[in-house]
Amino acid sequence: MKNLLKLEELVLFLASIYALYLHEVPWWTYLLLALGPDVGMIGYLINPKIGAYSYNLFHHKGIAVAIGLAGFLTGSTVIFLAGVVLFGHSSMDRVFGYGLKFEDEFKNTHLGRIG
Repeated sequence: MKNLLKLEELVLFLASIYALYLHEVPWWTYLLLALGPDVGMIGYLINPKIGAYSYNLFHHKGIAVAIGLAGFLTGSTVIFLAGVVLFGHSSMDRVFGYGLKFEDEFKNTHLGRIG
């Protein structure tokens, strides 16, 4: 079952790349997809609880969909693509087993322990 879930996440990740391609975004947007949302890890410099909240803020698919939908409904391509980037990054992370974080430590996720 775990492999099936990873395959599903991979398809969602590829769909986000395709959405960026369809909107003819510049090449550097793909770097944002790969690295941008990880800025949420900065909270771990304060403590694991703040780190978990900040990380999850940038990796929660519901938030990504809300941002993308807000961009779509308002006609803002930039906001729509920000939602696509957040969604795609979250899917990419889940392919590698990185889930939403619990407050006790970085390696404890909703998908199980990392490593």
